[in-house]
Amino acid sequence: MQALTLPAAQGWRWLTAGFGLFRRNHLMLTFLVVSYWVLMALVNVIPMLGTIATTLCIPAFSVSLMNACRNIDRGLPLGPPILFSGFASNLRSLLALGAIYLVAMVAILAVSALADDGALMAMMLAGRKPDEEVLSSGSLLAAIEIALLLLCPLIMAYWYAPVLAGWHGFSPAKALFFSFVACLRNWRAFLVYSLAIVVFATIIPSVVLGVLATLLPNGTALMTVLVTVLLVLVLAPTLFASFYVSYRDVFVAVEDHA
Repeated sequence: MQALTLPAAQGWRWLTAGFGLFRRNHLMLTFLVVSYWVLMALVNVIPMLGTIATTLCIPAFSVSLMNACRNIDRGLPLGPPILFSGFASNLRSLLALGAIYLVAMVAILAVSALADDGALMAMMLAGRKPDEEVLSSGSLLAAIEIALLLLCPLIMAYWYAPVLAGWHGFSPAKALFFSFVACLRNWRAFLVYSLAIVVFATIIPSVVLGVLATLLPNGTALMTVLVTVLLVLVLAPTLFASFYVSYRDVFVAVEDHA
């Protein structure tokens, strides 16, 4: 397994190629992504245990959605059962990745608690709304900034880790290492990719809403709902497809354990 170093412009291509992949089977890919979200939301309703269960299962579901994108890319059939296909191989490693991620997130929140006395941690883990005093003091914002700073290397380590563990049988440690190195080598492409997402997820929708609000001042609320639904049904599946495209472009594998 070798991680290539790609030019910065490749980050733009990941998003456009992801959209092209989405268009090839947009109905089923959207159905799978929405089903995944609904399932995770339902499990998350269970206090504490729901958060633990969903976090443990995120890597396996990530592999499931990558299986769906790979099937679309190869012209293979795609159906609802593929949502659970990620649980069919190397499940122990995938659950271990979920456990490591959970521990890492708790550790990051614990560090952020130094800034806000645990308000962010209570909000993220227990759904407890911060006190007005915490919100007004700015300590919560400081805790969020600390958490985001520490979260960056964690995201890099996990970006490709589920696929490397699920498809190629990497151990959790090896998958995390290869993912981090791959992201580090391609930081320019990921920067362009992130900027492209910001443009399509926030700037363009804001401009569209602004124009519609001017033309249809009485229909602003409806237009906001329609644009939000469009983002969920189009941009979200496109992002998952772009994850697959980035993996396909970055990694050169001697053997693909399908």
